[in-house]
This record gives sequence, structure tokens and C-alpha cells, in this order.
Amino acid sequence: MDRMVERPGALDVHKAQVTAAVRLPPPPGKKRRVEAVAEFSTTVTGLLALADWLGRHGVERVAMEATGDYWKPVWAVLEERFDLLLVNAQHVKQVPGRKTDIADAQWLCRLLEAGLLRASLVPPAPIRAVRDLTRYRKTQIHERQRETQRLHKVLEDTGIKLATVATDILGVSGRSMLDALVAGTSDPESLAQLARGRLRVKLPALREAMQGRFGAQHRVLVGQILAHIDFLNASIERVSAAIAEHLAAFDPAIALLCTIPGVQRRTAEVIIAETGGDMTAFATPRHLASWAAMCPGNDESAGKRRSGKTRKGSKWLRAALCEAAHAAARTKGSYLQAHYHRLRVRRGPTRAVVAVGHSILTAAWHMLNTGETYRDLGGDYFQRRDPERTTRRLVTQLERLGHIVTLEPAPAQP
Repeated sequence: MDRMVERPGALDVHKAQVTAAVRLPPPPGKKRRVEAVAEFSTTVTGLLALADWLGRHGVERVAMEATGDYWKPVWAVLEERFDLLLVNAQHVKQVPGRKTDIADAQWLCRLLEAGLLRASLVPPAPIRAVRDLTRYRKTQIHERQRETQRLHKVLEDTGIKLATVATDILGVSGRSMLDALVAGTSDPESLAQLARGRLRVKLPALREAMQGRFGAQHRVLVGQILAHIDFLNASIERVSAAIAEHLAAFDPAIALLCTIPGVQRRTAEVIIAETGGDMTAFATPRHLASWAAMCPGNDESAGKRRSGKTRKGSKWLRAALCEAAHAAARTKGSYLQAHYHRLRVRRGPTRAVVAVGHSILTAAWHMLNTGETYRDLGGDYFQRRDPERTTRRLVTQLERLGHIVTLEPAPAQP
């Protein structure tokens, strides 16, 4: 194999230790290249010693596998001194029968020397900090959802059917009733009178729904759940404020992304954090969609296409895009809504959501590259694109219903 890197280095990273291997030019009078191997601890002192060891050998590039979160402190120490590559562990599987830490590092070093490694996207340190915050915020949102589900379960156990009358039991009216229950109020009439706004038209239903067996244990459970939800709300707000502060320089980009139907600020922040905000890292929108695993996978052999299921990409970006796709599918008169319903009939709701998320990501790539706002094609785009096909489809539907259809051109509008 051709040699692409003269002095490559490779790291086999674990929780407590790092095994490093380097390949060096042959000494005078020799033909074979020299390999050096050493082990270091993953403490800061050990990683600084690793950096000095690599520097003494004149290493140009260093490769390491993306093993959990263990690579992150190593990357943080070495990124200012070396050209680093983070590679997918599936792309550099070890030769069977030679599985040791030293053999792993040596094999990775040989692959780097031959230029056979493809680097994963690692954004700059400020973006990585924002990524940590957005991911933590999502875990807090998930925890709040779980607590809300627990609250529904406890209320069902008591026989109180507030959720069947109020759309949001944690809204202003629902929260007032729950706080009153925790405080000891059990009279259905008094609880129903706490309703506000449009919920007051449902007072008779509320009186019936608030009759239940709300015991002392339920009072403790609901009180703790509500307190935990309040804590999570405050935590989410603090993290969101920190994210907004870190992404102040990306406010114009976030404003652009928010012009896409279904994309709110939180979704735009996740797109910036997960992709790095720099679309020049992706040659085309197809490269971005492939990296994010928001497109069908390729699996072909002997001219036959097999399963085209999507690969595993960033679950955080995928979740944000799918949430935005669900919201866009409910945006009346939009292209994304028409796109969703057009695919939903043939491919099912799940694939339709992924396809709409793919369209949102494609639009984001173009917008962040050009600085242009989103221009909606309209809900009638597919009819306007091929009116004859639409006409044939509608005529076929009428004929199947037993009608004889005669088409006449409409008179020209004055």
C-alpha cells in the first residue's frame, strides 16, 4: 500500500489507560520501518506525557476510535498540538485472532499510514460545549415527560378523570386543581370552580371528573411529582439560557432556520449544535443527510437492492428533525404538509416523517450556505408540478365510484 502519512500515530483508548503506537521511518542502513508502542494513564498528567511522547517522535497525525465518551478528554488535550482523526470503530475492525490493545493500536496506525481512515466530524470546542448542553436539556425534557406520565397514572388510580376533560392537566386550571388536592381540598364543586378561561364551559363535566378517592398516599405522591416537575422546568430554563448565551453568534442562523415550518428555536439550536453550524463540512445536502442518517441506506449485491433501512446517526439530531417534521405536517397550506400526506398514503407515517425531516435538513443546508430565508412552495405544489397527472388520478377515482366523467376546459378568467 502507498504511504500517505510519514509519521502516523494511533491510540487505543480505554477508561483508565491509552495504548499508543507510532510508525517511524527506517534508521540509516535499514529498510523496515520502526514501530514504537507505549501505555499511558488517562489522567491529565498521563495525557500530557502522551502528548510529549508523540511530539518527541515527530508524529504528524493521530487517529483514535470513538469509544463511548473516553475519547473526549484525550481529544481535548491533544487537539492543539496534533492533527487528530476520530474514526468509527466499525470501519477499523481488528484482524481476527489478533485482539490485544497493542495490536489494535498498531493496526489503526497502519491504516492511518496508508490513508485508509475516514475521519468523523468533530466540531470546535465551543460547539461541543453547546452540544453537551442541548443533549442534557433533552434528557431533562424526557424526565419531565416521564414525571407527567407518572402523574397521569396516579390520578387514574384515584379515579379522578381530569385528563378526560382538560387537554393539559398541567395548565393554569389543571395545576390550580392539583395544588388544591394536595393542600387537602376534596370537594368537587370547589375544585371545578378553579377552572379558568374556556375550561369554565365544562364545569358540569369537571364536577363529575373531580370525584375520586384521593387518599393521603396520593397527596404525597402528587405533591412530590409536582415539585419535581417544577424543578425540571427551572432546570430546563437555566440550561436554555446558557445555550442562548453560547449561541449568541449564531442568532442570525437560528432566525433563518426558524422560518422553516415546524422548526422552533430549540430545534434550530440542536441543528447548529449537532452539525457544527458550518455547512462547508458537507459537500452537498446529500452528504449532510447521509451523515445524519436521514436517508435510505445502501445495501446492494449482485444487482439486487436489499433492505434500505436508515443507518444509525445522531439520535439527538434525528429526534429534533422528526419532532419538527410532525409539527410541519400540521402546518396548513405548506409544502411540507403536502409532502407528508403524499408519502403517508404509500409509505406509512414513520417513513413519511423521516422524509419530511430529510427535506427540513436539506433546506437548512441551503439556507445556512446562502443566508436566504425559507421560501415555501405551497400546499398545492405537487398539483401545480404535474396537473395532468392530478387530473388523471381524480378522474380515475370518480370512475371507480361509478361516474362517467367528461372534461371541458374552463373559460379563461377575465
